[in-house]
Amino acid sequence: MAIFKKEIACFLVAAYLLITGSCNTKKDKFPDTDMYDLSSPKVVTLPEALDEISGIAYYPKDTSVFAIIDEDGILFKIPLRNPKAVRQWKFDKKRDFEELILIDSVFYALVSNGDIESIQFRGQSIYTEKSNFSGESKKVNEFESMFQEHDSSRIIILCKSCEDDPKKSFSSFAYNYRDTSKSYMSYINFDMTELESKLNVDKHLKASAAAVNPITNDIYLISSIQQLLVITNSKGEFKELYKLNPAIYKQPEGMAFTPAGDLIISNEFAQDGFANLLLLKNKKKSR
Repeated sequence: MAIFKKEIACFLVAAYLLITGSCNTKKDKFPDTDMYDLSSPKVVTLPEALDEISGIAYYPKDTSVFAIIDEDGILFKIPLRNPKAVRQWKFDKKRDFEELILIDSVFYALVSNGDIESIQFRGQSIYTEKSNFSGESKKVNEFESMFQEHDSSRIIILCKSCEDDPKKSFSSFAYNYRDTSKSYMSYINFDMTELESKLNVDKHLKASAAAVNPITNDIYLISSIQQLLVITNSKGEFKELYKLNPAIYKQPEGMAFTPAGDLIISNEFAQDGFANLLLLKNKKKSR
């Protein structure tokens, strides 16, 4: 009996070490950042109408999130405290909408070809205006992410796949939303050489969402295809890289920050389950 108890004890110890060792390995494989616990976000499940959620913008007046979806010109409002009480407004016909930002009271939606459409409420009516991306190679350029440049009147759109981009970097364009000419200009080039050395890949980051952290002014970039979070400084210079757990970040297509630096990431439904919002608190604001 004593031998049997000893064997049971050894088995339990071995099982404990196996379990804790697996957890540590998983933690090491998908590490958290200094500001966010990427491994344990709060999950907000979304209704079926938002299965293809592609871009989000935070609305601080009532702590809700506005969103767009792929292929339909519909603007959604998601109350974080009651996500089932979604409201929606039709603003355009079917297009490949990819990203959404809110500046003052105007929304800006990015189309995959680089066009930007402004959306504004005036009473019960919606007014829109579209700016066409002026590129000779427009048909072979693809964009999925954009952000408002810190402390400026420019919106930056990022190439996911642009004809003139080399393998280890990607270009971007600046759009001045206050300029009556509605023109685009070449902006910074994001050099991802260090990403290649860390991941042993020969391709640049294919960003599906981008946003500027209001606390650090760093640019956060997410790649749904490569399942990565990359952080650069305001000049686009590489700072940090994090692999994302595909069980949590199934298909991240949208990203936004609250004024306090909390991070919100949206997931498409990705073949099973439901689309969702992942809420990550800024750990440093409580220090």
